[in-house]
Order: sequence, then C-alpha cells, then structure tokens
Amino acid sequence: MIQLENVHKIYPTRSGDRVVLNDISFNLDRGEKLGILGRNGAGKSTLIRLVSGAERPTAGEITRTMSVSWPLAFGGAFQNTLTGLDNVRFISRIYNQRTDHNIDFVYEFTELGAYLREPVRNYSSGMRARLAFAISMIIEFDCYLIDEITAVGDAKFYEKCEEELFGKRKDRAMLIISHDLEYVRKHCGRFAVLHEGDLLFYPNFDEAHEAHLRNLHIGEG
Repeated sequence: MIQLENVHKIYPTRSGDRVVLNDISFNLDRGEKLGILGRNGAGKSTLIRLVSGAERPTAGEITRTMSVSWPLAFGGAFQNTLTGLDNVRFISRIYNQRTDHNIDFVYEFTELGAYLREPVRNYSSGMRARLAFAISMIIEFDCYLIDEITAVGDAKFYEKCEEELFGKRKDRAMLIISHDLEYVRKHCGRFAVLHEGDLLFYPNFDEAHEAHLRNLHIGEG
C-alpha cells in the first residue's frame, strides 16, 4: 500500500510561496489503478515525484509498503555522464539483476541502437524516456508511476509500452497522469481531479471528466 497523509508541497517563488499540494490524503492498494486529471501546472507531476521519493513533501507523510517505480517518463535518476548501457549496468547491480539479460532487453525495447553507447546527457527527452521506461521494465515493481508516457514515441513504441505494462503487469498498482483522457478511462478503476492544490475523488470517470472540464473553463475565464 501507498499512503499519503496530509501532504503539502510548497515552492518558494519571487512573488511568494506557491502551494502546489494542499493537505492531500489517499491510499493506493496493491493492484489498484488510479488516474488523476488536472490542467497543466496543477501539480500532477509533482505528486508523482513525491510518491516516487524523487522529492520530499513540505509537510505530511508518505508511507510505502510496496516497491514503487520512478516516474516512467522521468529521466532524472540517470547519471548523465554515463552511457545508456552504463546506466543499465549500474541499476542492474543496485537491484541485483542479470546485467547481460537486461542489456539485451533494453537494446531490443528502446531501439536506440548505437546511442546506448553515448552519454545520456546527449539524449533527447524522448530518448531518455524510452531508456527510463525500459529500465523500469527490467526491475519488477509492485507499483508503477506513469507520467505522460503516451506522449513519447511512435505507435509501435506505444504498443510495446501497453503490452509491458497492462498485459504482463496487469496485477500491479499504478498511478497514472495523462492528457489522453481515453487512456485514463481505459486503464484506471479509480479517478481523481487535482485543482488548485486539492485532490478530489469521483465515483467514475464521467464525473471526474466533467469536473476536470469545469476547472479548465474556470482557468480560461
């Protein structure tokens, strides 16, 4: 289970503190798929980073009793001076994985070819996301954090991601944020909307979608 209790996240700005998350509390149990909607800048990616442990909350507690991936479209965990292959070797050693098997999988899955021998600092954002996703798949997590992974790559890569996540790992918990509303509807069983720091849960996708649309119109007003 992942449990958030009264989580706040505040970023200091020149015009004063900005409250991104305000007293957020929820549980995510094994096997659950939670989709979170919200307009740009609402704090969805911040929430994912907090759950992953990449950032810490300003206040509140996050408890993890199951293993959690890094955000699948987030390459911040890489060592930029190392090559893609060296990053695979490094992470394989940390998690006591078979390095040769993992390298073969990453070669095939990412289709990055010779770029895997280049430093990650030379990668485009899409290349980093492909590598991050592939490395996430070589480590078996109880919960996967999905941050706009559908925005990266072509249709073939999208299909490969779908099979790895929702086919081979359909029993895992997932926290999903995406602007592709059909993607959220298709893959999630719980739905929430993040707006002005507050996270509100809805009994079904349609009600969450309606609330999300109202928030978009408010933002345009």
